[in-house]
Amino acid sequence: MSGTRRGGSGAGRGAGRPAGGRGLGGSTQCSCPKCGYTEPHTRGVPCSNKSCPKCGTRMVGARC
Repeated sequence: MSGTRRGGSGAGRGAGRPAGGRGLGGSTQCSCPKCGYTEPHTRGVPCSNKSCPKCGTRMVGARC
């Protein structure tokens, strides 16, 4: 063979993604791991970019 082989096992070819294209299965709520406050997730805005309005802790995504 005259070229270099890359990947080998399908790495970098979208493994783990749904066959239909973009996955829409992200978080449905943002929640605070410290005090338990929750709010609906806004599509396109990562929960980790939000701070809890009650205690100021960084929010995390949750599927409910």
